[in-house]
Amino acid sequence: MAIATTTSQRFPGRRPAAPRRKMGTWKMAYADFLTALVAFFLVMWLVSGVSPDSRTAIADFFTGEDTTATQSSTLVDLRPSESARAFHALKSNPALSAAGTSLILTQEANGIRIDLVDGDARPLFDSESGNLTDSGEALTRDLGVALGGMPGAITIEGHTDAFPSLIPNRSNWDISSERANAARRVLSNAGISPERVRAVTGLADTQPLKPGEPHLSVNRRISILLDLDG
Repeated sequence: MAIATTTSQRFPGRRPAAPRRKMGTWKMAYADFLTALVAFFLVMWLVSGVSPDSRTAIADFFTGEDTTATQSSTLVDLRPSESARAFHALKSNPALSAAGTSLILTQEANGIRIDLVDGDARPLFDSESGNLTDSGEALTRDLGVALGGMPGAITIEGHTDAFPSLIPNRSNWDISSERANAARRVLSNAGISPERVRAVTGLADTQPLKPGEPHLSVNRRISILLDLDG
């Protein structure tokens, strides 16, 4: 009786066929990649034609943040300070610009310091006196008109040079105090309300404008501090 024998045939160099469920997987992944890439370029093309305001609105929609408000607050922070605006207004004032070296503007942390400086060519004060000359009174009046349209408290200081007074029983403290008070009266007549004046002080020669040369005429001055934080 013959028995049939089945012999398996193997061919060298060939691998078993892959299961049907694994075939074509890379094609699906590649198709997903191409779809995402096309979508990305489509979004970029659409965004390139959108205005900046619309881009901000779109960003707000997806992020939940109000970037418009943030940008507005940033712009507010970049605006000039009250001190800077006042400094520019005083510097560009024609009447004050005509004073030349008789007026010195200095921007400080809390406001602006205005020095009305005496000089040999244009004296602002009578010699050994607290009275203002015609030039000194006119300049102080022009300054009062300019300060009248600005906010802020005012401090008035009188200063002298280091030469002692030649009048008996009269010191530089007396002269500087009288000059400061004379300036206060002119500023008041020019429109500065008394409520804005914080202090009127005579400092004699204790704070020279030129510390190394206390006898110079520029140390004789009226110094007015406009405080914009007070």
